[in-house]
Amino acid sequence: MASLSRALRVAATCPRWSRTRGLGLRALTGQAGPTAEKSVPYRRTLKDPQGPSTVARGPSQPLPSTAHVVVIGGGSLGCQTLYHLAKLGVSGAVLLERERLTSGTTWHTAGLLWQLRPSDVEVELLAHTRRVVSHDLEKETGLHTGWIQNGGLFIASNRQRLDEYKRLMSLGKAYGVESHVLSPAETKALYPLMNVDDLYGTLYVPHDGTMDPAGTCTALTRAAAARGAQVIENCPVTGIRVRTDDFGVRRVAAVETEHGSIQTPCVVNCAGVWASAVGRMAGVKVPLVAMHHAYVVTERIEGIQNMPNVRDHDASVYLRLQGDALSVGGYETNPIFWEEVSDKFAFGLFDLDWDVFTQHIEGAINRVPVLEKTGVKSTVCGPGVEQGGEATCEVRGTAQTSRLPSVLRGRESFTPDHKPLMGEAPELRGFFLGCGFNSAGMMLGGGCGQELAHWIVHGRPEKDMYSYDIRRFHHLLTDHRRWIRERSHESYAKNYSVVFPHDEPLAGRNMRTDPLHEELLAQGCVFQERQGWERPGWFAPKGTAPVLRYDYYGAYGNRMHEDHAYSRLLGDEYTFDFPPHHDVIKKECLACRGAAAVFNMSYFGKFYLVGLDARKAADWLFSADVSRPPGSTVYTCMLNHRGGTESDLTVSRLAPGPQASALAPAFEGDGYYLAVGGAVAQHNWSHISTVLQDQKFRCQLIDSSEDLGLISIQGPASRAILQEVLDADLSDEAFPFSTHKLVRASGHLVRAMRLSFVGELGWELHVPKPACVPVYRAVMAAGTKHGLVNAGYRAIDSLSIEKGYRHWHADLRPDDSPLEAGLAFTCKLKSAVPFLGREALEKQRAEGLRRRLVCFTVDEKVPMFGLEAIWRNGQVVGHVRRADFGFAVDKTLAYGYIRDPSGQSVSLDFVKSGDYALERMGVAYPARAHLKSPFDPDNKRVKGIY
Repeated sequence: MASLSRALRVAATCPRWSRTRGLGLRALTGQAGPTAEKSVPYRRTLKDPQGPSTVARGPSQPLPSTAHVVVIGGGSLGCQTLYHLAKLGVSGAVLLERERLTSGTTWHTAGLLWQLRPSDVEVELLAHTRRVVSHDLEKETGLHTGWIQNGGLFIASNRQRLDEYKRLMSLGKAYGVESHVLSPAETKALYPLMNVDDLYGTLYVPHDGTMDPAGTCTALTRAAAARGAQVIENCPVTGIRVRTDDFGVRRVAAVETEHGSIQTPCVVNCAGVWASAVGRMAGVKVPLVAMHHAYVVTERIEGIQNMPNVRDHDASVYLRLQGDALSVGGYETNPIFWEEVSDKFAFGLFDLDWDVFTQHIEGAINRVPVLEKTGVKSTVCGPGVEQGGEATCEVRGTAQTSRLPSVLRGRESFTPDHKPLMGEAPELRGFFLGCGFNSAGMMLGGGCGQELAHWIVHGRPEKDMYSYDIRRFHHLLTDHRRWIRERSHESYAKNYSVVFPHDEPLAGRNMRTDPLHEELLAQGCVFQERQGWERPGWFAPKGTAPVLRYDYYGAYGNRMHEDHAYSRLLGDEYTFDFPPHHDVIKKECLACRGAAAVFNMSYFGKFYLVGLDARKAADWLFSADVSRPPGSTVYTCMLNHRGGTESDLTVSRLAPGPQASALAPAFEGDGYYLAVGGAVAQHNWSHISTVLQDQKFRCQLIDSSEDLGLISIQGPASRAILQEVLDADLSDEAFPFSTHKLVRASGHLVRAMRLSFVGELGWELHVPKPACVPVYRAVMAAGTKHGLVNAGYRAIDSLSIEKGYRHWHADLRPDDSPLEAGLAFTCKLKSAVPFLGREALEKQRAEGLRRRLVCFTVDEKVPMFGLEAIWRNGQVVGHVRRADFGFAVDKTLAYGYIRDPSGQSVSLDFVKSGDYALERMGVAYPARAHLKSPFDPDNKRVKGIY
């Protein structure tokens, strides 16, 4: 039996090989394609049932004529979604699988489950999956899911990686996940076969484990069927029938198959790498790409039994315990794209490209040296079997023979931001997505299946699923081939990279730029990317830092950029300490506090809501009272029916007019101008559109985001600066806070709003696109003598948290209510006007708040970024959602929701009476809780009182 090292040497000297029916190897002349179908260990269970049915290709049971929900795809997500739909009482749910259950990507998955990830929501999702596969399913069905709790071990070969693991450990304490940071010596004692000479330490999670994909999916469908669900195999979907209702809204009507159709109002696309094809049937864009992914399985290793699974992120390799052997796989920077996804591919594999896979073997041998002399099984035990054989290649006329290892090379779908695609598609009502899981479909399947079922049945998931919601992507990006391909490649290549707080993508950049982009780039702007937009991050004092075209990290024949200023600056930010540009951002913040700063916020979403029912729609959509006179601007939230916050935004009442202009459409009756954060603009648009459709409001939502820029001037000197630029009186009497009016700026008509997002006197200028550059230049010229500086979003993050202003999807999310977040003032509960989410808020207020958002300050100058555990009187009561350094107060500030461990409501007395500490990387730092912002708690500065 050949060893891994022998295989490595032979692969290096031979051409690229593929296995042919166990008869040896042949050289590959082109890109690897699918091989002949492989044998499957659980063949009798999933592939070839006993009896005559093995020949039949018809559906495994007759199709119903109607169904409440049709799930397409019998992999992990499809089975989990069906199971959770059945548990919610949806008896008329049907799962359609074109071949057999798990025949797509699920059957060959490694089935690993790691409980800790750098996301609080994902920790919750993983916990539910673990509960389902380790307890619930066996109790319900008597079937074993193959769950093995052998623990997980994360390897740290450098200090930053160990810091990341310490962050995970602290977050785990908030969720009761046991974990331990081990020294190299402790790691060696736990895993004697491991090389620890190059380690800084490890993170050990004893309750991690693995599951069997076939056993899990069988148990899921058995439990679902017991509750009335149906599973129909050998039934390919050929089309989605769509109807258009009386209001012009496209809705799902039926699913068409080779064997008939099923009328249904709801379809769930869980088709994995085939999800894009299913989406095209319905006119829905599904932004993912398919890539090859491989692992090998070793021969028996003495002493490996009961060892934990290993993730060596820095070597980009994982080692999964497989009985008395190991599965070895990883993620490389040059993955192979599956260009043409065949609809006939089932239980199939690809031939291994040794040029791609070699790096993983090297990493595995370094970590577990015994692998150098360990053979590789001729049969892969687990989801797939591949026969081994003798390999012969000619090298300089000399025949070499070696038994190369058998491999399992499957395919997975990857998305542009390394997050799954879930929720209702914005193009088609009743069409839901549950796909694009980036090799994490088994481990996230239980949690995501539960949330998707709630989404379908109740209209919203229970948890904050925005990061997974398909509506997070702007519609201009979801069918942009280059953007999807570049970003998906980078998400694969960086799958095991350290997740740093200030990281930015290098792929898919410069997709959407505003009129000030070149102007600011020339002044040293270091840009961030949000949903395709390039927005100012901060301003480097020396030189420019343009974002260059994506180089695929040197893969596929691309030449890596040798002198890339942007990449170099970004690399400097890869730290969990204060970043090297901390003092640069400090200067921007203190200039805003002491003089003035100008912020380019042109990437903001800018919508108009007009029409016959605009007033009714506004009353229902917005939690605050926006029925004020034209010229008023209101900060408000939008809620869901559970009282969770779908958005915070400003709504400005407009005066009607018959003439359209660049700053307002022509309309009669009521009209509103909405300004929302650019990163979540598509989410806002989709939420509003859905509510308008559901309530049948007769009004229009108009998107002017690409037509208008937004320049904000904030600080004590802002009035003096703008008084030289605008042709309006900016006094408190003439231009009070929270009002807006049309004025001229250096001769150009703009909409000026007196608002602040940083806690200072200031105005926003909403400017037609052609006028952005001249208006900006006029503002900068007027501000020269006042100390006006450019500032970016890194400064906004610091300034806003210092003032206590909320950031949506940080300290304010769809599962947080305004009452819990301290935003009760945005809710018109004292009026009798109904609004979406009101009943949930009234119930919450009557029962008492079970958690509350609290501000903390830490006297010790230590950086925090979120996910730190919050301790109160020696007990963990929550974790930090958002943290930053406040330069005016000269302290670290953090916001997090806290609970009472006894389960009682969280009163203000409970908040005030505690003794707090914030745990950062395993170290607890004393903290002080505040009921109000420690900076300008009386709100004098926004009123111009200094």
